[in-house]
Amino acid sequence: MSLDPLFQPARFGALELKNRIMMAPLTRGRSSLDGVPTEHKIDYYRQRANAGLIIAEATGINRIGLGWPTAPGLWSDEQVEAWKPVTDAVHGAGGLIVSQLWHMGRLSHSSTMGMQPVSASAIAAKGDAHTPKGKEPYETPREMTLDDIKQTVEDYVAAAANARKAGFDGVQVHGANGYLIDQFLKPNTNHRSDDYGGSVENRVRFLMEVMEAVTGEVGADRTSLRLSPNGMVQDSYDPRPERVFGEAARQLSELGLAFLELRESRPDSSFVRSDDPPMGPLIRVLFDGPLVLNEDYSAESAAATIAAGKADAIAFGRPYISNPDLADRFRNGWPLADSNIRTWYSPGPEGYTDYPAYDGTESAAA
Repeated sequence: MSLDPLFQPARFGALELKNRIMMAPLTRGRSSLDGVPTEHKIDYYRQRANAGLIIAEATGINRIGLGWPTAPGLWSDEQVEAWKPVTDAVHGAGGLIVSQLWHMGRLSHSSTMGMQPVSASAIAAKGDAHTPKGKEPYETPREMTLDDIKQTVEDYVAAAANARKAGFDGVQVHGANGYLIDQFLKPNTNHRSDDYGGSVENRVRFLMEVMEAVTGEVGADRTSLRLSPNGMVQDSYDPRPERVFGEAARQLSELGLAFLELRESRPDSSFVRSDDPPMGPLIRVLFDGPLVLNEDYSAESAAATIAAGKADAIAFGRPYISNPDLADRFRNGWPLADSNIRTWYSPGPEGYTDYPAYDGTESAAA
């Protein structure tokens, strides 16, 4: 299978991609407890600028929504200033980078952000949260009031504006993986009886208010969205995802987004295994814009998917941890290095910026 489809340039809104290999967002820590990125991120993202587009790690829009210790934020001037050398480094290396805007909703924890988490409904997630004290059971969130919803939309807008101030080429709204927006979309996490719950149209409402507000701030041509329509993801599930996600795709199509990214569950997935049918084919029909897929693709399967017209680009996550030159490795057929899971979230440069580019030796790929 020729890999040529992966290396064709593409224009997604205002974004001119040199290839169709995206770096997916990867939560790696390396920020302060106040959400300020450390300088290690400068080299980390610069090393990976050979991607057609970097979607930077999930980044909190406000304090209450950032429940992952040492994850970055974009609500303060200090955070914005710390991101500027990162985006400068990527641009200096010929790359593009957008910020992924994140609110964890009920998957936050008071041990991390000092307040009760919020969600569409007061339903606790199963499992444990990652906190500064270690693993702690998820707490029952407070159901968001209408004022909470309005303020959160405003916080998305402020974070999007801060992303542009920090030098990002655009933003991606994180609407996937059981986080806040997904909690409004999925029926097992949304038991509301007002205009934001119940019907398909109501469950899509919060998503669309966020997307309309963010596109109004930074432009639709610099805004994208990530969704995870199928499978049980962090205790969020919809047994009939074609209804709400079909409606979402139809409404999103009218906004003129730069692109829509899907992270789907499959029977052979390392993310979440599910026998649910993929939503990509349906959304491909209903969404009139570039579609990006993300789920355990190899270089060959990614190229074949693009060649078949099923997607316009493919996002790769975990391979980019240990292969900063992933696009070059794909292009040249070089082996991929494995990552050390023990250093995925540890502080400092080990397992972060010390993975070498391939130099033609076996040791570089070991």
